[in-house]
Amino acid sequence: MRIYIDEIPAFNATMSPNGTLTIWSGLLLRVRNEAELGSILGHEFGHFELRHSLMDFKNRRSGRDLMAWASILVRNSSNIRYDTIGGFYAFDRAQEREADMMGFQYLTRSRYPSSASADVWDHLMGEADATAIGRKGRAQQKYVAGFFATHPTSLARATYLRAASIEAHDVKPPVVDTHQAAMAKWLPVFLNDQIKLNDFGGSEYLLANLADGTGWTTPLLCARGDLYRERGNPRDLVSAAQFYQEAIGKGDAPPEAYRGLGLALLRSQQVPEGQAALATYLRLKPAATDAALIATLIS
Repeated sequence: MRIYIDEIPAFNATMSPNGTLTIWSGLLLRVRNEAELGSILGHEFGHFELRHSLMDFKNRRSGRDLMAWASILVRNSSNIRYDTIGGFYAFDRAQEREADMMGFQYLTRSRYPSSASADVWDHLMGEADATAIGRKGRAQQKYVAGFFATHPTSLARATYLRAASIEAHDVKPPVVDTHQAAMAKWLPVFLNDQIKLNDFGGSEYLLANLADGTGWTTPLLCARGDLYRERGNPRDLVSAAQFYQEAIGKGDAPPEAYRGLGLALLRSQQVPEGQAALATYLRLKPAATDAALIATLIS
């Protein structure tokens, strides 16, 4: 296997028939520990071990052959084509469930709790619901996947994986977890990519979910400040300034925290305080790419 990481702020991983595993940065941001990451990696390796890509190719080739012959030999072949296409997607969903259970078995044989495999989908459902509500929609989770769905629904996956974990009675002692430490360098980058998605509800849920495991660390506070400042309602700007100030109060805030604080204060008509924060930003980072622009706001 060869593992590659793509900087794409969404939850996904893919496995190719030749053993190339691609992990998106949004997945690394969302999993909270080694166990949750392991459940996804086990799922993808399950695809590889079970040769799902090859089986899918053979299934689709056979189905296309059937549709081609039906169009020639059968007067009304639309039902055959419809059933065959539906079979393609049902076959994909069956493979996904099989890979889910393979990844679950890997966890049960490891030092990690197998319950993490269901936790991942619970969190994804929570984020999806928060996104929908934040966009004036409503939460929609269902057990049955649509006709053209290639994967089981998140609710279905969480349900059968949770049931398998309860049945396994998989109780293990805590392990030393290094995921958050390994992510420390990249966390501000991945959080910045997330904020740019313009998904206030989903991003707020994600930040709170991460803070539930680590507390409100400096990177999470700075990202939350950016999130509220970007939305920019008057009350949001007050909240953003508070989050930046909390991050600065921890003593390890990057210079960008002062820039965010200054911009939020300026937009809240607190001009002297905002200019002072921006001046501190330029003092800490004189070679910043936006130094000239920030200097005009100060003057």
